[in-house]
Amino acid sequence: MVTQTLKRVLLGQPIESERDHEERLIKTIALAVFSSDAISSVAYATEEILLVLVLAGAGALFISLPIALAIVALLTILTASYRQVILAYPNGGGAYVVARDNFGPKFGLVAGASLLIDYTLTVAVSIAAGVAAITSAFPILHPYRVEIGIVAVMLVTLANLRGVRESGKIFAIPTYSFVTGLILLIGAGFFQYFTGNTSIPTGKIVSSSLEPISIFLVLKAFSSGCTALTGVEAISNGVQAFKRPEPNNARTTLVWMAIVLGSIFLGVTELARLYHIVPVANETVISQIARGVFGKGAIYYFIQATTMLILVVAANTSFTGFPRVSSLMARDGFMPRQLMNRGNKLAFSNGIITLAFFTILLIIIFGGDTHRLIPLYAVGVFTSFTLSQAGMVKHWHKERGEGWLTKAIINGVGAVTTLIVLIVIGSSKFIHGAWIVVVIVPVLILLFMRIKRHYNSIAEQLSLCNLRSPKPANNWVLMCIGGVHCGTLQALRYAKMISNNGDVEVIYVNTQRSEPTDLLQKWEKYGFSTPIEVIKSPYRDVIGPIINKIRQIHEEHPDDFITIVVPEFVCKKWWQQLLHNQTAFILKTRLMFWPNVIITSVPYQLS
Repeated sequence: MVTQTLKRVLLGQPIESERDHEERLIKTIALAVFSSDAISSVAYATEEILLVLVLAGAGALFISLPIALAIVALLTILTASYRQVILAYPNGGGAYVVARDNFGPKFGLVAGASLLIDYTLTVAVSIAAGVAAITSAFPILHPYRVEIGIVAVMLVTLANLRGVRESGKIFAIPTYSFVTGLILLIGAGFFQYFTGNTSIPTGKIVSSSLEPISIFLVLKAFSSGCTALTGVEAISNGVQAFKRPEPNNARTTLVWMAIVLGSIFLGVTELARLYHIVPVANETVISQIARGVFGKGAIYYFIQATTMLILVVAANTSFTGFPRVSSLMARDGFMPRQLMNRGNKLAFSNGIITLAFFTILLIIIFGGDTHRLIPLYAVGVFTSFTLSQAGMVKHWHKERGEGWLTKAIINGVGAVTTLIVLIVIGSSKFIHGAWIVVVIVPVLILLFMRIKRHYNSIAEQLSLCNLRSPKPANNWVLMCIGGVHCGTLQALRYAKMISNNGDVEVIYVNTQRSEPTDLLQKWEKYGFSTPIEVIKSPYRDVIGPIINKIRQIHEEHPDDFITIVVPEFVCKKWWQQLLHNQTAFILKTRLMFWPNVIITSVPYQLS
C-alpha cells in the first residue's frame, strides 16, 4: 500500500490504453521534446570548434565561421533527408527501421547499436555540459559536478516516467527560455560590436608549441563542431508521438528545429569570432560572451540558468528516442522483451530506467567531464545517419514512385556527406576515445544476435509443432517439514489434494544427534495418519538430503512429475521474514532447472 501510494505521488495516476491519443504532442511541445538535444548543442558545439583551432593560435580562431557554415550546410542536407525518411516511414523507427528493411537485420543492428550508444552519450554529455554551465556561474560547486549530474539524471528520469505529454510540458519552458536568452545575447552582442563596444576580457593562449593550420586541423575542428547535429534524427524516430496527421506535423517540426538550431549556432560562433573568445577551463564560451555583453547581472544569470536547464532538458530527447528504438528492437527479438512494454503512464518505463542507469555509469566513469565524453559522441550518430540515408536511396529505387529519382538524389547526397563526416570523425578522434565506440558497437551487435538466438530457441521448443503424445506420468508428492504447527497441517491438506491417490511422502531432515521424539509424537497426533520419513544429516545440511531424495525418485522414474510441497509462514512485516529460514527459496533456486520438478510453497499468513 505504501509503495503504491508513493508511486502515485511521484508518477501520478495511471493512464488507460484507450487514452493513448491524448498523450500525443502538438508541434510546439514536440519541438521542445524532440529538438532540445540538437538546440542545446549550441551551448558547447562552438566551444568544441575553438578548442581545436586554439591549438594553432589566435589567428586560427577566425576559421570558426566557415566551419560553422559548413556544419549548417550539412544540417540542411540532413533535414531534407530526414523529411524523406518521415514520409516513407510514418510509423517511426528512423535509422534502425530504414537500415533493417533495406539492407537486412545485421545493418539494422549496426544502426540500432549506434543510435542507442548515441542516445546514452547524449544524456551524459548534455547533463555534464549543463553542470559545467552552472559551475561557471558558481565555481564553488565545481568539485561536486558528478553528484549534481547524477541528481539531474534522476530528475529527468522521474519526469519522463510521468508520461510523454506531461514531460513535454515540463521541458517546453526551459527550451524556449534558452532560445529567447540566446536571441537576446546574439542581438545585443552584434549591436554592441557594431556600435564600437568590443572590450570583452577573454582567456589567453598560453601554449608555447602551436600547431600549424592544416587540413587535418580544420577537419578535426569540423568534426568536433558536428556535435551540433546530434539529435537531428530524433523526430524521425518518434513520429507516432505527434498528433494527427503525424508525418506532416513531424516534418514541419523538423524544419523549425533546423531553422532555430542553424540560426543560433551561427550567431554564437560569429560572436565568439568577433570578440576573440578563447576557451578556458573554468568558464564556457557562452558564459564569456554573456558576461562581456551584459556583465554579471540578471540577464547573464538568466542565460546561464537557461543554458544549464536546456542542457539537462536535452537529455529528454534521448529519454524519448532510446526507449522507442529499444522497444522496436525488442519487438524484433534483439533486446529483452521487457523493453517493449509500456508503463502505467504509457511511457516505455523499462527503457527509460535502462538509459538512466547507463548514463549515471558514464558520468561516474568520466567524472562528469564534457570534453572527455565529446570524442565518443558523434561516431554513433553519423553511423546511423549514413545507414539511414543510404537505406532511403535503396527504398526509393525499389518503390520507383512519383518523383523517386529526386528523393533518391536528396538522400544520396545525405549519405555521401555523412559518410565523409563519419570518416573524418573516426580518424580525427579515434585515439581520443572514439575507438571505444568502434569496439562497443560490434560487442552490442553480438549481444543482440545472442538474444535473438535465445528467443528463437525458446519459440522452437515451445512450438506446438513439436507436440508429442504425452506418456502417462505419475505425480510424486513430497512434503518437507521443519516442525509440526498450523502451517504444516495446512500444507499437508493441500499436498493430499494434489496427489494422485492422496499419498504424500513427508520428509523431516534431522540435524541433531538425538531422535526427534517430540516432533514424532506431535506428528502421530496431528499428521492425519500420514507416515513420516526421518532422514539423518550428520553434517547438519538440510537441503542436501532433500535434493538426494528427489534425485533418487527422478532417476528411477524420469517421466514422472515430482511436486515438493513446502510449508511457509508469512510474517506481517517484510523485515520479520528475514529472521526465519528461507528453505523454500533455497529449494526453488537449487531445483529451478530440473525437468518435471515443481516446487510449491503453501503460505500461512501470520497476523
